[in-house]
Amino acid sequence: MAKRGKKYLEALKKVDRTRRYPFDEAVKLALECAYANFDESLDIAVRLGVDPRKADQMVRGTVVLPHGTGREVKVLVFAKGEKEKEAREAGADYVGAEDLVEKIQKEGWLDFDKAIATPDMMSLVGKLGRILGPRGLMPNAKAGTVTFDVAKAVKELKSGRIEYRVEKAGIVHAPMGKVSFGPEKILDNIAVFMDAIIKAKPASSKGTYLKSIAISTTMGPGIKVDPSSVRDLLTRLS
Repeated sequence: MAKRGKKYLEALKKVDRTRRYPFDEAVKLALECAYANFDESLDIAVRLGVDPRKADQMVRGTVVLPHGTGREVKVLVFAKGEKEKEAREAGADYVGAEDLVEKIQKEGWLDFDKAIATPDMMSLVGKLGRILGPRGLMPNAKAGTVTFDVAKAVKELKSGRIEYRVEKAGIVHAPMGKVSFGPEKILDNIAVFMDAIIKAKPASSKGTYLKSIAISTTMGPGIKVDPSSVRDLLTRLS
């Protein structure tokens, strides 16, 4: 087990490891436990009652967080003609076609966080599958990053749209904002995210769907959340 620093151990003393906190208490406690000299992110991990090995139990999608993630997102768009112009006007950081494909292939250039492509560009972008795929950068129709509505896609990614996907262990991880957001904005973000997760429940999933939930800041200890408190959390959306 890795040796923990004094600040982490001090933060850990504030957490009752045997308790599952309601969301409002958990978020406030997580922010109190943040001790780094930078603006830490707050992340959520949700363990679902699904078997990701089965195609009909794959949970994935996108959601636009009302307050964003607090992270600067560099967006690349593969497009030509009017769609190239549209992408630039929407605020894309990089826009191009063959030139960008060549730059990625020959130089290994990957200085971007998200990639969007118009459908007519996918025959070209497909050549980058082995490079972009393992890094989660490949444009994907299910994630809304293969689209002719590039302006909308760019603006949503810039303003806080995140993609979530259940991992092999049945866990979904996602960023919910920065410590500097304060509890109210983070709770708003979590409410929207949890609403999306619940609506994405596969029809074939039986038994308990929300098995466990935990939140933590970048450097802080994990805090267990009571799944039954999701109901109260979702009242923020009404």
